[in-house]
Amino acid sequence: MQQPYAIGVDIGGSHITCAAVQITEGRLIVGSEARASYHHEASADHIFQCWAKALNETLAHIHPDDLAGIGFAIPGPFDYANGVSEMQHKFRNLYGLHIPTHLQPLLISGKPMPMRFLNDASAFTVGEAWLGEGKSYRRVVAITLGTGFGSAFTLDGVPVVSGPSVPKEGCLWHLPFLDGIADDYISTRWFVKTYAAHTGETVSGVRELIERAEQDPYIQELFDTFGKNLALCLSGPLKQFQAEVLIIGGNIAHTFSHFRGTLEKGLHEAQVTTHVRLSQLKENAALIGGARLLDDSFWQRVSAELPEI
Repeated sequence: MQQPYAIGVDIGGSHITCAAVQITEGRLIVGSEARASYHHEASADHIFQCWAKALNETLAHIHPDDLAGIGFAIPGPFDYANGVSEMQHKFRNLYGLHIPTHLQPLLISGKPMPMRFLNDASAFTVGEAWLGEGKSYRRVVAITLGTGFGSAFTLDGVPVVSGPSVPKEGCLWHLPFLDGIADDYISTRWFVKTYAAHTGETVSGVRELIERAEQDPYIQELFDTFGKNLALCLSGPLKQFQAEVLIIGGNIAHTFSHFRGTLEKGLHEAQVTTHVRLSQLKENAALIGGARLLDDSFWQRVSAELPEI
């Protein structure tokens, strides 16, 4: 019999967030969420200790006999089938390490438990397709807008990472776009760089831009351009996949009202009929998607694709 709970984990470059999730309903257990901060350049021992600290806070809420395991939403490159980090641009001290071997001894569970892994953007999309804005659709695309440009495509809740209808691994960030690649234009970095080039002033990110927007009309021009660029970047992939809904998450999504108009206008002009929705699950989508990996029937469907994710 399947144990009723799993731990969903979202691994970022500066923090870990985790929570206990009821597997069949995708319900987060109130009070079980935990978080710990670190720097991705820290030693492997320090990073694993921080991860264990947060996980142990969450594990304390669930009896070990009721726990199916831990599901990680973690960025790549990563060997998701075997749980081995292949990242060198961040977490370089984890490169080549088998995560379960190093993390398991630090946990309070008292017994080995399954640990399963999925790309963070894919886990976000799995959560949205299951219980979020994509739950009424078969073909779902979700993007995360922040320091980088994450994306994933799901069909009937399962990530699609190969074939003629999607870019390889469902990734858009590295595709040629304008005078560079998509990530150069669809990221916080583009806002900071473009604003500095126009004004000579440096801002920390989009939140500071919004705070200045009433006094500086150029900032809305900046968001208008961002919306146009996003539409231009997404039109082809959305049509190719025949996406029914596009879900937007990430830090830049908090400013959606400032670029929604030009995004939707650009998609309409490109004859894209995909519905556009703002994530309501937000950060919880990746936790829910990670935890769902411990649903054995779902895992069977997802794991077949893992060598290519």
